[in-house]
Amino acid sequence: MTRDSTTSAPASAGASGGVRLLLRLEGLAAFLIALALYRQTEYGWGVFALCFLAPDLAFLGYLAGDRVGAAAYNTTHSYLGAAALLVASAYFTLPALFAAGLIWCAHIGFDRALGYGLKYAAGFGHTHLGRIGRSAEATSSPTTDAPA
Repeated sequence: MTRDSTTSAPASAGASGGVRLLLRLEGLAAFLIALALYRQTEYGWGVFALCFLAPDLAFLGYLAGDRVGAAAYNTTHSYLGAAALLVASAYFTLPALFAAGLIWCAHIGFDRALGYGLKYAAGFGHTHLGRIGRSAEATSSPTTDAPA
């Protein structure tokens, strides 16, 4: 099976079953650990609440199409940027970077726990954790999953 991985996803793309559950539990763990560590910072929960949804501004990328939207979303919903902030906070001794990195990790973990994964360019509903949205509900209905 050949496909262009930058523009589409195979019908079976995404985790399922126990693997999907494990990935979602990992997201929940990342969220809870980030919360526990953030509690130890000098920044209040108001700052946390204000910044928690900031990565979702990447949704605006979908105004330019699925490919750009997926790239923007994946850039802000990968742990790479958050990890870079955490490392930079230690290197430069800047507590604000540490707090920002924790908030970013918490956001990503929360999204993953809810089942929102990294996006394929085939559309917002195609994620590494499996399909999301109405079309996913329709394809996973008992009538379509029954053996032939």
